[in-house]
Amino acid sequence: MTLDLASLAQTVDQAALEGCPIPMLTADHPSLDIETAYTVQRLSMDRRYARGESLVGMKMGLTSKAKMEQMGVHEPIYGHLTGAMTLADGAAFQLAGSCHPRVEPEIAFTLGTDISGHVDRNQALAAIATVHPAMEIIDSRFTDFKFTLIDVVADNTSACAYVLGPGQAVAGLDLAALELSLDVGGREQLKGMSSAIYGHPLDSLRQLCAMLDRRGEGLQAGQTVLAGAATAAVFLQAGDKVQLDIPGLASVGFSVEA
Repeated sequence: MTLDLASLAQTVDQAALEGCPIPMLTADHPSLDIETAYTVQRLSMDRRYARGESLVGMKMGLTSKAKMEQMGVHEPIYGHLTGAMTLADGAAFQLAGSCHPRVEPEIAFTLGTDISGHVDRNQALAAIATVHPAMEIIDSRFTDFKFTLIDVVADNTSACAYVLGPGQAVAGLDLAALELSLDVGGREQLKGMSSAIYGHPLDSLRQLCAMLDRRGEGLQAGQTVLAGAATAAVFLQAGDKVQLDIPGLASVGFSVEA
């Protein structure tokens, strides 16, 4: 049976739009592979663009080496960010319309120049205009938070929202030695190092460029790249005040409302 990829894209798009959990795609379509999942991801993004959303950047997922080994994969996964996913520093995130929202502490880059293909660390560094403390709110749309790698990719790697703190120049920063301290409502405090992000956040950016290059794509000046999480994700609940502190960078935060 031929897969109706447009229909699968509509399914994941509607789940994200309405905040209604859906069964795993792979439950009914076990033949789905990773490349087909990326096609579904892009078709679902096309639906967003048709509604007026615009691409503003990319996000990396599965950047932890331990998590990749656990999942049996050899490289991270990526998703797309739109302007509708941005949440201002200090703003409130509304739980209504989400399924299983969790927050992760990240390092983000704003690009100053276009970058594509296979690049080294120096080239990746040269393309960065500013570096930011950031948090990503992920929200898997699958019932009971159960899914496979294929499902996650098709679901735009659970992208929901992200918060950027103030940016600063990269000069003088050791990007692999930043300590991220996340506080979620005073009930969860996690610490992680930026080296947990694919060994080095610049290597995460480099890997993203290489993966996009396979499809003849690249990154553009002005776009934001979320390099990946430095700790496990924490479930969000109404009333949470969420704060990320990174010595050497600014702080960033948001609140959670029902």
